[in-house]
Amino acid sequence: MDGIRLRGEIIASLRATIEAAGSPSVCLATVLVGDDKPSQLYVASKRKLAGEAGMISQHVGLPNDATQAQVEDAVSELVADPAVHGILCQLPLPAGLDPEPVLALIPPEKDVDGLTERSMGRLVRGLPGHVGCTPLGVMRLLERYGVPTAGKRAVVIGRSTLTGLPQVLLLGRKGVDATVTLAHSRTSNEDMIEICRAADIIVACAGQARMITAAHVKSGAAVVDVGVSRTEAGIVGDVDFDAVQAIAGAITPMPRGTGPMTIACLLENTLSAARMLGAFPAG
Repeated sequence: MDGIRLRGEIIASLRATIEAAGSPSVCLATVLVGDDKPSQLYVASKRKLAGEAGMISQHVGLPNDATQAQVEDAVSELVADPAVHGILCQLPLPAGLDPEPVLALIPPEKDVDGLTERSMGRLVRGLPGHVGCTPLGVMRLLERYGVPTAGKRAVVIGRSTLTGLPQVLLLGRKGVDATVTLAHSRTSNEDMIEICRAADIIVACAGQARMITAAHVKSGAAVVDVGVSRTEAGIVGDVDFDAVQAIAGAITPMPRGTGPMTIACLLENTLSAARMLGAFPAG
């Protein structure tokens, strides 16, 4: 399941949709505090791909010594700006800054990262809103590569509010209709193997390097690797790809799997935000 390929397809579709509507302004604003190199590269990639999708990219950069008030003021200005439809505050913030009050300023309509408690509450309640980009990206991969979900057994490994918990909700909600089991770092190894081997779909997002082995996967299962771990051998995922790919019916690589989909779904959410705010024709 190639995330790079699907990202390209989604970006092309977004651009076509925007151009067909007469190319109205669809604006993604990014906020980056400090000089963390990976964060700088990630934000630059988001801005570049927003341009490829036919969107406007607005950026606010603040120094590493910015105060909590300065960060909150910058986000508040974007919230008040009707020309801005989506707001992304790149995390983590530098040490000493609290991200929660910053995220709390972003209204659900502009929360294109789907990170705030109000966005999560909307997902739980089944109300219109933006879903976290990583779990949404997993769903797009399953859809694109024809992995059936209705009536299937799925296991999500990891219970973070960023990925694991929303992933459970997305797989189990009406219209997707998988039967979902949540496992995590406290699940015993014996139970983990038993639970995974019963699953048609495995989503690994625990952040434990190569924890899913061939012993965990039944023949033909779909395996989605969301985890990222830095090891002496480099960056690896939660899945032992070489061992599992011979058994799985479908599998995401690392890299080129779920990572590219996070940005694709951020841009998808940005167009949805413009629609929610009445700045783009309803689709």
